[in-house]
Amino acid sequence: MPTRRTLLASAAAFAALPALAQQRDNPMPEDMRRALEREPTAPVLGNPQGNITLTEFFDYNCPHCKTMLPLMSELVRSDPQLRVVYREWPVFGPGSEFAARASLATLPMGQYWRFHAALLSMRSRAEPATVMRVARDLGLDEADLRRRMDAPEIERHITMSHLLADHMGLMGTPTFICGDEATFGAMTLEELRALVARGRQTMGV
Repeated sequence: MPTRRTLLASAAAFAALPALAQQRDNPMPEDMRRALEREPTAPVLGNPQGNITLTEFFDYNCPHCKTMLPLMSELVRSDPQLRVVYREWPVFGPGSEFAARASLATLPMGQYWRFHAALLSMRSRAEPATVMRVARDLGLDEADLRRRMDAPEIERHITMSHLLADHMGLMGTPTFICGDEATFGAMTLEELRALVARGRQTMGV
């Protein structure tokens, strides 16, 4: 099973890349873009073959991430060529990491989007008890879900989220990245659409 130590070693090439936060006027290196947009453990919403990718770094205990849920859903519905990559970045403590692991564990079960939306819709804090209550409410097998939470691809996803965020100098959640631009904090639907439009202009699509 991969560990954070071995994944850190495998991602050492990031050290040779200029950080996004330090290169506002320069294009993102292709190695970084592939890691950010095409890393195979990341959930994808919208059109998998879309002509532009919007990446969101989020945490289930981030109040602003919760407010973005309906806006992101509307953005995807209104833009058939948009590809959205979700990076689970648990920065609000152990409850956030538990929620991220549980959510990612539902991906191969075909239940990720239901679980993701339910967790972000909770009024209570994401902790083991509340996360598993959501799982039971959705009819998921709690014992099976717990077994899946230590899968190597889940460890890889969370470790890579931390690596990418640290390397790019991200400030917190939510952070949205499109083209060569990163924006931190809650956004309106119009601001999201403008970010995507600038991303398309940058990428020439």
